[in-house]
Amino acid sequence: MAEPCITLETSRLCCPLCGELLRNPATISCGHSFCTRCIHDRFDRDERKNRACSCPECGHEFPSRPEPIKNTALADLVRDMHRLDGKRKYSGPFMQTPKRAPRSCVETSTSSGSNLCVIHSRPLDIYCCTDEQIICALCPSAEHAGHTIGCVREERRRKQTELRDIQAKSKQILQEQEKKCKNMVKTLKQIQEEEGRETQDYCESVLAGIIDSLQRHYMSVRELIRGHEKEAAAQVQSSLQTLQVKMEEIKKRDAELDRLAQTDSDVHFLQNWPSMQRLCKKDHLHHLHEDSGDPLLPFESTKRAVNQLGKELEEVCDREFASLSQTVGDGGEQQESEEESEEDDMQQRCEASNTQSHGLSGVNNLTEHNVEPKTRAEFLQYACCLSLDPTTAHEDLVISAGDKVVRLSPSEFKSQAVRYPQRFSQRRQVLCREGLQAERCYYEIEVEGDKAEIALAYKGIDRKSFTQRSAFGANANSWSLDRSANYSVSHRADSIQLSTRPSQRRLGVYLNFKEGALSFYEVSDRMIFLYKMEAEFTEPLYPGFWLGEKCCISICDLTPDRLRT
Repeated sequence: MAEPCITLETSRLCCPLCGELLRNPATISCGHSFCTRCIHDRFDRDERKNRACSCPECGHEFPSRPEPIKNTALADLVRDMHRLDGKRKYSGPFMQTPKRAPRSCVETSTSSGSNLCVIHSRPLDIYCCTDEQIICALCPSAEHAGHTIGCVREERRRKQTELRDIQAKSKQILQEQEKKCKNMVKTLKQIQEEEGRETQDYCESVLAGIIDSLQRHYMSVRELIRGHEKEAAAQVQSSLQTLQVKMEEIKKRDAELDRLAQTDSDVHFLQNWPSMQRLCKKDHLHHLHEDSGDPLLPFESTKRAVNQLGKELEEVCDREFASLSQTVGDGGEQQESEEESEEDDMQQRCEASNTQSHGLSGVNNLTEHNVEPKTRAEFLQYACCLSLDPTTAHEDLVISAGDKVVRLSPSEFKSQAVRYPQRFSQRRQVLCREGLQAERCYYEIEVEGDKAEIALAYKGIDRKSFTQRSAFGANANSWSLDRSANYSVSHRADSIQLSTRPSQRRLGVYLNFKEGALSFYEVSDRMIFLYKMEAEFTEPLYPGFWLGEKCCISICDLTPDRLRT
């Protein structure tokens, strides 16, 4: 008798996630079963995406991650299936081949090239924005329950628009980079040509002219010294001849005096003595009135004058050549800053276009140019980032905390100070690296100590002089707020005493460069106005500080993160 054919629906014993026969089957609280590893991987993925754990089969969401329970019955049944499969190889009873459930519609459709869902045989016309997968209309009820769903055509249109925008921006950036590359090649060639022209045609000619001028003056000084030599030699020669004649006369006079002293006749002695006495007194009186001038004195005067001139020329050369090197360096920094500003402008244009495309609106700013800020929040809209420039600091000052803090240095460190040519050599002053010339700028500093000066100065302020030319607020190149027992403001050595006494450590400086206004404030829970200075600013202003004894000045960080903390 024929053995009966056993038909089993093995698809129910397959894991909905991997499509294989269940391995170590486990059941979750909604009643559906999966491979233990598959369901744990699914829950791990949900947690990484900050989503609630849900059943891949029915979409039920759990308030917390469920713990799958081992399903012994299913494990035994799967084991029996494997045993029956081994018997089929020899006895030949019919058993349906398990159907593998796909991992997702996207994976199976991509591998097969079909536009139909291999699970539901429906068109793939739905897009799951949460998982970024293409599915059919029946899939959301299973794995994609509760996800954000959209239309495939509409999603393609939106992403196509983003693609075109990115292509346009990339093309624009590429064109600008190509243009910049061509300009750099052209500039490189100009630099090489300019180097030869500057060195040969200009620098060498100018310096050669200076050397020729010094050579001419050198020859003039040599002629002057020769004139002194001839004049002094003639004077000494004449004096020597006169002295020799007088010496001969004195010798003769001494011989006559000897003969008179040795005469035996008293009458002869007395008769000749008066005339001899007068002659001797005349010689002695003439000797007392002789010129005692030093013939080497003109040489000493010339030597002192030449030494002084040499020192002054050396100082002028050191100062001017240092200024020349600094000017050239600033030109390179300015070019780099212009290139960076171009890139920043490009980035800002891209961000602005993205903001407009998504309909975003920024924070309400002070857009009316005639409205001045009143509150600290309004001032902070114009906050600028500053850092101290150690190459300008006097040797008594030490800079720390990322070039944000300056104080008087301990005495043992003074001898180790690097001798920068652009540092302040006579006054305990320092400048910032950044020059301010934006329409509006604001920064804050904190002062520890009794005496300090908070200033803004042009970069060309004198840094070597003992005089007021290098003192903040004492010349036309700087404006200063002096903080001691009382506040005072200074410019061109004109000082105005304020009635306000210092009450806060933090000070705010507000610069309206375009309008030519510089205002100082004390900063607490409100802005305390101190004074407003008005001037016509013709070049960038560099913040600077002078420090008294036991004084420390810190530049405040006004970034949003710092302000929140």
